[in-house]
Amino acid sequence: MNLFRLAGDMTHLVSVVVLLLKIHTIKSCAGISLKTQELYALVFAARYLDLFTHFNSFYNTIMKLIFLGSSFSIVWYIRHHKIVRRTYDKDQDTFQHVLLVLPCLLLALLINNKFTFTEVMWTFSIYLEAVAILPQLVLLQRTRNIDNLTGQYVFLLGAYRVLYILNWIYRYFTEKHYVQWITWISGLIQTLLYADFFYYYFQSWKNNERLHLPA
Repeated sequence: MNLFRLAGDMTHLVSVVVLLLKIHTIKSCAGISLKTQELYALVFAARYLDLFTHFNSFYNTIMKLIFLGSSFSIVWYIRHHKIVRRTYDKDQDTFQHVLLVLPCLLLALLINNKFTFTEVMWTFSIYLEAVAILPQLVLLQRTRNIDNLTGQYVFLLGAYRVLYILNWIYRYFTEKHYVQWITWISGLIQTLLYADFFYYYFQSWKNNERLHLPA
C-alpha cells in the first residue's frame, strides 16, 4: 500500500458513491449506461472469486465486498427499481457489450500469467475493465448534454485509473522485480480511452460551462 494506491482506491470508491447518490436520491439513471454497469459487475465477479478462499487483509476484503455489492446494486436499480428504470435511456444505450466480453475472455485464455481457472478469470477481469467504460462514453457522445453528477462519476473513474498508473510507477522504482505487463498495458489502454473525455471535462470546468461532448 502507498499513497497513490490509497488515493486511487478512495477515488474509485467516491465515484461509486456519486453514482449511487444520483440514483438513490434523485431517482434517476439518466445518462448512465446499463451496459457499462453490467460489465463492471462482471469484472468484479470474475476478479474476486477468491473472496472467501484467500484472505489478504481486512481492508482488501472490505473493498472487494463494497465493489461487488455496489456494482450489482446499481444494475438492479437500473433494471428493476420502479422509478429509476423509467429514466433509463434504452434507445441510446445500444452498444453491443457482448462484443467486448468474448474477445476479452479469449485473450485471457491465450495470454495469462498462469493457466488456472482463477488466474484466467482474474486476467479476464483486467482486460474487460480496460474497455468496460466504452458503452458509457458512447452514450455520453450520443446524449451530449451531460449532468454534473454523471460527469463527475466518469471523471472520477478516469482519475482512479491515472492514480493507479502512478502507483505502478512508484512500485516499479521501490520494489524489486515488480513487473506486471498485463495490468500495465490494460491500464494504459483504459486511461487512453478517457483522454477525449478529460479534455472536454477540463474545458467545461475552465469556462464554467455545462459539459458537452462532440457527437
